Amino acid sequence: MSQVPTIALNNGNKIPVIGLGTWRAATGVVTQIVKDAIDVGYRHFDCALVYQNEKEIGEALRAKINEGVVKREDLFITSKLWNTYHKTESVEKGIRRSLTNLGLDYLDLYLIHWPMAYIDTDELFPVNPDGTPAATDTDYLDTWKGMEGVLEKGLAKNIGISNFNSEQITRLLANCKVKPVVNQVECHPYLTQKKLSAFCKEREIVITAYGPMGSRDRPWAKPEDPVLLEDKKLCDIANKYKKTPAQIVIRYQIDRGHVVIPKTSTSSRLTENFSVFDFKLSDEDVAYIDRFDVGGRLVALKDRAHCPNYPFDIPF
Repeated sequence: MSQVPTIALNNGNKIPVIGLGTWRAATGVVTQIVKDAIDVGYRHFDCALVYQNEKEIGEALRAKINEGVVKREDLFITSKLWNTYHKTESVEKGIRRSLTNLGLDYLDLYLIHWPMAYIDTDELFPVNPDGTPAATDTDYLDTWKGMEGVLEKGLAKNIGISNFNSEQITRLLANCKVKPVVNQVECHPYLTQKKLSAFCKEREIVITAYGPMGSRDRPWAKPEDPVLLEDKKLCDIANKYKKTPAQIVIRYQIDRGHVVIPKTSTSSRLTENFSVFDFKLSDEDVAYIDRFDVGGRLVALKDRAHCPNYPFDIPF
């Protein structure tokens, strides 16, 4: 059994400190990647309904369970409630859709993917007649009541949030029965999230860092955008530790007390990204990497900026 270090959540449960992100993992490739990841030692898999590859991930999980490589309880599976299921009574429909896709009875962690809501429909990207996203003002507090409901039913062992800002978290904490255990946000050396990280830590909410390597394959990347893993300052640190830049940015998150979910569609990189437990960055090097911050948000969804509860209009 792979012994991945864990972080304690505010309810006493534990989350593996590294997981495999599955956003933009192509449906033809993802089943094999997840199988290979389990063989490498990954036990934490970060999924979402909107990634549209949960069925293939479920096939891989079942195959490895049937082979006796892992048991279900060895795995930590996260998925996320999509924006079209934000009404209190729709949350269960959303989680059951993911559970069916994944072939599971429960999720280890279920997150509200975004604080923004769309109209209630099974279509993932509903649009208005003018082509803009069909957003609604459904309150994420109502959504959270539904999240507490699926937790109570045992459909999820832990519940949390994703892409929430400090004001939204403050309001949620003032109105919830169950505290979120995690806030999953974009976090990398160009967007260190220092303020949000400290804010969440004070409130016993663990940060999960997505896009830790700079989301190079984001569909809206421009040729002139800086490439984090080619940053000379980062390469110098990698040489010092005799590690790759990818390993440095993954370790950077772990040494800050964050969970990290790097993704790859290449089997060799699975091993590289997982081989980060034989070294630690010095406090000085963590502080040095902190200074790379340029507020470089790569997943800003600016076409959604008009939506009620869009989270990126305040500093953190």
